[in-house]
Amino acid sequence: MIRSMTAFAGGERNTSWGTLGCELRSVNHRFLEVGVRLPEELRALEPQLRERVSARVSRGKLDLVLRLRAPENTGALAVNDALLAQLGELAQRLDSRFPRLRVEFTDLLQLPGVLQTPLADPAALQLQALELLDEVVGEFVAAREREGGKLAAAIGERVDAIERIAGEVKELIPAIREGQRAKLAARLADLPHPVDPGRAEQELVLWLQKLDVDEELDRLGSHIGEIRRVLRQNEPVGRRLDFLLQEFNREANTLGSKSVDSRTSNAAVELKVLIDQIREQVQNIE
Repeated sequence: MIRSMTAFAGGERNTSWGTLGCELRSVNHRFLEVGVRLPEELRALEPQLRERVSARVSRGKLDLVLRLRAPENTGALAVNDALLAQLGELAQRLDSRFPRLRVEFTDLLQLPGVLQTPLADPAALQLQALELLDEVVGEFVAAREREGGKLAAAIGERVDAIERIAGEVKELIPAIREGQRAKLAARLADLPHPVDPGRAEQELVLWLQKLDVDEELDRLGSHIGEIRRVLRQNEPVGRRLDFLLQEFNREANTLGSKSVDSRTSNAAVELKVLIDQIREQVQNIE
């Protein structure tokens, strides 16, 4: 099943250290890009978090946020003395350069890592965070698949319309060729001097060959079959669909450039409109 690149999932769980929350959202992107925001207590988990997300998601700009909300009865707070000492030394070194700069003690306490809530078992908290992430990623992938199903249905409708238009054009071709033959014959009859019939027929054949779109219609039929096959695959298909649309567009452009009849010209325009609509949907597919 194809997946959308736009989705959101979130979850919470209560732990001994407070309420752990996780949110994962994504928008369209050419590649996979994961941004991570973590509380200080879980900073060491970042490589594992990225690895677990990338194992199940291949494209999109993702924002992963983990929060830890302390319980009301937090208990004693600990001060990171080493970090506080480094901040003090830094303030002394910069004092001569910025004599008017004053930092309040309460401002220092708000810096990340200065105040810490003692954890009885940091490893247990990290395990809880990884388990919560797995749950959220599962919901996130399911949401992508639900949205992907809607995108596939919308694309399928437009592919059906393209197939219908291509069939109509194929049925029109014999009548258009005969019309061009009759039009050329009428022009030759109006000439003041007679034209060699053999030469006239040869020129007509060459002209009709330049206007022939049978190959374009056959390739278009092949692309239609391929895009339907791709939509049934259980893997990321966005880039493959994007390439196929380039081929669709090439055949539509050639059909328009070779057209000598308003009906086929209108068909080429309708095809390009449908192809652009499909492209808009494909931009959302993983």
